[in-house]
Amino acid sequence: MRNILLRSLMIFSGLMFSLNLSAAKITAEKVGSKINVTVNGKFFTSYIFSEDEKYPFFFPVNGPLSGGSVTSMRNAVYPHHTSLFFGCDMVNGGNYWQEGLDRGRIISVNAQIEKQGGDTVIITDECIWIRPGALSPVKDTRRFIITAPAEKYYQIDVEISMEMLMDVVIRKTNHSLFSARMTADLAVTNGGTMINAEGLKGEKDTFGKGSAWIDFYGKRGNIIEGLAILQHPSNPWYPSPWFTRDYGFMSPTPMYWPQNDKDTSMKKGTVLVLRYRVLVHSGSHTDADIAGKFDEYKKTSTY
Repeated sequence: MRNILLRSLMIFSGLMFSLNLSAAKITAEKVGSKINVTVNGKFFTSYIFSEDEKYPFFFPVNGPLSGGSVTSMRNAVYPHHTSLFFGCDMVNGGNYWQEGLDRGRIISVNAQIEKQGGDTVIITDECIWIRPGALSPVKDTRRFIITAPAEKYYQIDVEISMEMLMDVVIRKTNHSLFSARMTADLAVTNGGTMINAEGLKGEKDTFGKGSAWIDFYGKRGNIIEGLAILQHPSNPWYPSPWFTRDYGFMSPTPMYWPQNDKDTSMKKGTVLVLRYRVLVHSGSHTDADIAGKFDEYKKTSTY
């Protein structure tokens, strides 16, 4: 009987040890104008909120296997594409997207680590949209929940709440809202794959199409890595049409296809809540089960 109890205890201890190993430890550290995030001691990403930048953004966004970024910081042809970011052009005459700080900027005023350690990092921020000679049209609050549900994929849950500080008019623009610029080695033009929830591939078939998600991935040596953006069904305009480019860009945005082909107008005090889930994964969209993960995500409520 004693031997049976000992064996049972050893099995239970081994199981608990295994469970502890499988739960990723995620930490964050604020260093100057960055918040650096690690997963099991491996650097994953930085939330960058420098006053010298156009807007806050994440870079790099490292793949779970290669440790190399799946996004691109800048590009000589389109330098206003900065990794994983949020902004908008044509807002009350200001440009809170493209290069040129005098045209408009989104300034972080309170980037904080709300939680770190254990299996979750939570980053919060408050941002003011400013430009010289004009009142601020928008302020936003951001919440990023970073987890690593499995060894082969990392997850960033994004909630951005935009409050209109005055009557706001956003003219038709392709430069708008949440976006990702993929690194060149994963681009469709270099053999990568961009596919939406309906199975449509590439810029030609995904451009302007409403879809719950798009996954963008490609080969890196003998592995495959990529990044998917999922839209939450509670978002206004869901499912937003996507602005896509085979060279490595994707953004779910209604602003290029405005309702009734008119400017997007919002009254002072309007609060727009936008939610996305970013999956940084190995394997193809089927290997990573992006469709299944979206089914899980759409059941989640507000954070």
